[in-house]
Amino acid sequence: MTGNPEKRAAYVYDDRLSRHVLSEHHPMRPVRLKYTHALLQAYGAFEDPGALVVEPRPAARDELLTFHTEFYLEMVERLSAGEEVRGAELFGFSQAGDNPIYEDMYEAALLSTGASVQAAELIADGVVSRAFAPAGGLHHAASGNASGFCIFNDPVVAINALRKRGLRVCYVDIDAHHGDGVQNAFYRDADVMTISVHEGPRWLFPGTGDVNEIGEGNGKGFSVNLPLFPYTPDNVYVAAFDEAVVPLIESFKPDVLATQVGADAYVHDPLTHLALTTRGYEALVERLGALGYPWLAFGGGGYDLDAVPRLWTLAYGIMLGRTWPDVLPAAAEAFLDSATLRDVVPDVEHDVLNQTTAWAHQRVDEIKRLIFPLHGLAT
Repeated sequence: MTGNPEKRAAYVYDDRLSRHVLSEHHPMRPVRLKYTHALLQAYGAFEDPGALVVEPRPAARDELLTFHTEFYLEMVERLSAGEEVRGAELFGFSQAGDNPIYEDMYEAALLSTGASVQAAELIADGVVSRAFAPAGGLHHAASGNASGFCIFNDPVVAINALRKRGLRVCYVDIDAHHGDGVQNAFYRDADVMTISVHEGPRWLFPGTGDVNEIGEGNGKGFSVNLPLFPYTPDNVYVAAFDEAVVPLIESFKPDVLATQVGADAYVHDPLTHLALTTRGYEALVERLGALGYPWLAFGGGGYDLDAVPRLWTLAYGIMLGRTWPDVLPAAAEAFLDSATLRDVVPDVEHDVLNQTTAWAHQRVDEIKRLIFPLHGLAT
């Protein structure tokens, strides 16, 4: 590789990642990855001298076994091959549920997980300082079962690859759903800090992620949760992020900042109830990039096919140090309904602003009371 890694941003992708279909009416549609790539291509992102497009490779068995059990891997492989297996529901699979059994799901999950591990390796090897694996971010999967559209937990596997190299990782998750699988994996560890900002558990799957989930044993204070009230708008979200999340990242001083930049906190996402616009999302990702740490990004949720490509195009642009014009390239008309890359920020009703602000202030105060002192931060 040539060039300065400090100025390079990898994008780990090819169209194989977008071709599988979970089921005919499933909200998780991998074609969103193809649309994102097409939009970035239309903007000329991959012609940027700092861009590095990397073809993904499947995760190796031993990489998966740093988190998942051998028995679970065997079960997924058998179900994927079409074998009739009794008790599939014990592993989170059912044809009518969140995690349907579909042809070649094992191979699809291997590839998306491998892409995330590759992104981590590119950073650890010093090839790039920033890397985005948009097919990753499947943060709900447990060691022995699928959950929430997630078969393998690629963030955990990728973080384990970094830990194997002796690197400390701060994982920040801005998906609307709590990053429960990643939190649980490192709940007793002090070399990984997990921070999840999400819609509060009383309103949204998986029903976890209260502020008082702060870690155990050596990991006490290294699990951080900022649950937000439904319909939280840009300014409230970003202010809470600045006050609670940024100081903890800077206090931890990670070797690598790993981020799950799920797009489902978007105001029109059909499965969630937060109210981020493209402007608020862009502000959050800009803050993550401005911290200056080697930066690994995964995709995640996002079920509005018009929003996901625009949001992740903004995210990769920030990784490249590029600001894309609001006017969409003509090629985007084939797969997007929006006329511009960024939204016009809507007015927020007075009552909504008051309620979401009061809730956010209370949660931030709880974080400061419970977690800040454990890291020597003033409350």
